[in-house]
Amino acid sequence: MGGFQSPDTESQPDGSPVKVEYEAQCVESEVDQSTKLKRGLPARAVTMIALGGAIGTGLIIGTGAALARAGPGSVFISYSVVGFLVYLVMSALGEMAAWLPLASGFTGYATRFCDPALGFALGYTYYFKYIIVTPNQLTAAALVLQYWVPREQINPGVFITVFLVAIVLCNAFGIKWFGEVEFVLSSLKVLVIVALIFLCFILALGGGPDGDRKGFRYWRDPGAFAPYIQEGPTGRFLAFWSTMVTAVFAYLGTELIGVTVGEAQNPRKTIPRAIRLTFYRIIFFYVLSVLLLGMLVPYDSEELIFATKATTSSSASPFVVAIKLSGIKKLAGILNGAILVFVLSASNSDLYIATRTIYGLAVEGKAPRILARTTKGGVPIYALGLSSLFALLAYMNVSDDSKIVFGYFVNLVTIFGLLTWISLLISHIYFRRARIAQGVTDAEMPYVAPLGSAGSWGALAFCVLLAITKNFSVFVPMPAYGSFDYKNFVTGYLGIPLYLIMIFGYKFWTKQPGVTPQNADIFGGKQAIDDEEAEFLAQKAQRSAAQNRRGRFYRNFVGWLF
Repeated sequence: MGGFQSPDTESQPDGSPVKVEYEAQCVESEVDQSTKLKRGLPARAVTMIALGGAIGTGLIIGTGAALARAGPGSVFISYSVVGFLVYLVMSALGEMAAWLPLASGFTGYATRFCDPALGFALGYTYYFKYIIVTPNQLTAAALVLQYWVPREQINPGVFITVFLVAIVLCNAFGIKWFGEVEFVLSSLKVLVIVALIFLCFILALGGGPDGDRKGFRYWRDPGAFAPYIQEGPTGRFLAFWSTMVTAVFAYLGTELIGVTVGEAQNPRKTIPRAIRLTFYRIIFFYVLSVLLLGMLVPYDSEELIFATKATTSSSASPFVVAIKLSGIKKLAGILNGAILVFVLSASNSDLYIATRTIYGLAVEGKAPRILARTTKGGVPIYALGLSSLFALLAYMNVSDDSKIVFGYFVNLVTIFGLLTWISLLISHIYFRRARIAQGVTDAEMPYVAPLGSAGSWGALAFCVLLAITKNFSVFVPMPAYGSFDYKNFVTGYLGIPLYLIMIFGYKFWTKQPGVTPQNADIFGGKQAIDDEEAEFLAQKAQRSAAQNRRGRFYRNFVGWLF
């Protein structure tokens, strides 16, 4: 694996001076000390960040709206299907990231293996997503605190300021500090969701104060599938399809590991391990949790309907509804504190992703070069400063009137997330073609996607279908907006024309050709990464055998979860 050398791009038969110039620039950027990231993320931090990025308010809160709208059967099926889709996306990303862990993240894969225009569009759509999500998470944290401190006593802007300063400092102190903080926060998130799953399991078996063994009673009455928009089989199918979008939103963020590869220690081992365990985590944290919720809460419950109209506090969580229906009354405050941890962890990692994404674009020359400059500690400080400025949008949400406007911003997140998955899958398909054309076999790969190109093609088709149909309800007449909900239509689909404009606009402006399989740069910068890996493994070999024995129990029995 470490024996390959970067081919001489000047002798490639593509005849494109622009391509040669780009590849030289890209390789140079990877080793430029003034723009170099530090590999300070240990394996435990990488795997925990990957897991923590997938557990957020979309699961612990958003699931309630899907359950009330479509019923437990629809939610269980949709979360299972989208979970498998996410696994295919992560496997595709893992194959590329394990072979060539670029500091520029997965935008670099789109640029190198497919087309620089795709890398440009992918980078900016991903950046748009996270400069929208970060301030929204800060606002959510301020709303959660209203459970204890009403907005009439302390303006939410005070809490937004405190949280914003905290996450900026956490990101500014360096990747090691960020990794430790995020490891702790993500660990707390995992412990909370594990505790909730076991609690729900006990309550479903009649272990609660009410002593009621519910089982699958609510799957029979009121039923497993609820109608949506219209009655009958068509209504039940529309309800099911609407939960697919909810599931996508809940799973967004799992691709975070693709951003950490440039700062991960021994990425050729840590990345494949994190990807392989994604499948089991999806089953445990998502599929099992929604199954248990469907056993404890009927979709027509008045408490659930009230929760779906609540804010981001604990009263909005279907887990709280399940606990209340089982007779436990004094757990809402504790869960509210847990949700605060969820939101703060999400805002911290969201700012990190936004910073590294615009940094990656700057490394490739697709953003101002100054944004690629790093401190001695490897922090892209100017990229962090720019991304922090967008976080100030959180102050828009201090007044009640602007919450509606910001709600439309959030509607953009799902389409940006789907476009990111689509771009990753396209990049993987082209990467497979390139490595086959250049003679790199599966045996030489640190990790290979289990279903190969076929899995990526299937996932790509499904992502495109979801992107086109995600806001189908805007075409259904409703009293609230009349015959056509043009506001949600615009915010729900704006990302698609923006994405296409960036691709074709970049092609028109730069005149750069696409990348052919024979000339794709799958080796540039790889030797430096091989050398780093060899040095890391040599240092690891010097550690005591006792330490390895102590870690064996964690790896074999606990590591799959954390």
